[in-house]
Amino acid sequence: MTTALPDQPRPLGETVTDEIRRKLVAGELKPGQRLSEAALAESLQISRNTLREAFRVLTQEGLLRHEPNRGVFVSVPDMATIVDIYRVRRLIECQALAQAYPRHPGALRMREAVNAAQHARDAQDWVAVGTANMAFHAAIVELADSPRLSAFYGQLSAELRLAFGLLKDPEFLHGPYLEMNATIIKLLEEGQPAAACAALESYLVQSERTLLAAYGRLNAKR
Repeated sequence: MTTALPDQPRPLGETVTDEIRRKLVAGELKPGQRLSEAALAESLQISRNTLREAFRVLTQEGLLRHEPNRGVFVSVPDMATIVDIYRVRRLIECQALAQAYPRHPGALRMREAVNAAQHARDAQDWVAVGTANMAFHAAIVELADSPRLSAFYGQLSAELRLAFGLLKDPEFLHGPYLEMNATIIKLLEEGQPAAACAALESYLVQSERTLLAAYGRLNAKR
């Protein structure tokens, strides 16, 4: 008979990396922003060596970039990155939703995210609407019951939020999709995962086109 080992505490470096990634997903760190090593280490109450390890991992993920003699900066996504992000989102999210069970815990978190977005919209807090929207899509990935997929999607969400952050218009980016999210979760709750999947596919196509068009206009002004 084997004895189950107790859960081991996570290494501090992983926890710090997740916290910085969370800040990216929440829109607290902006594309192109220079990160002060001293200030960030102090705010997180960690050593600079631990912070540098987190920077190394996030740089490998493409979320940060290191410039010699200048420091560490938040990455700025390009159009090719955006196209690739949406390609991967369709592969992951649509598949997870198509095979979803309506009473899965992820479905509950989808509903909670929609409710949070609606409250944020009523308060005209469009950044919070965007954060709730990210939570909605992360909950869709949870439907697949794959910790590896969810971990990977966390990185993808951070890249996507950076692309949103470039446009500096969260109402334009997130407002039109709140009701679409509500429709998707309603279809799933009613036991129609295939219809929910079709709605999500249309949603992602529209979202990608909107983001690329806005990004193109932004580049044309530079």
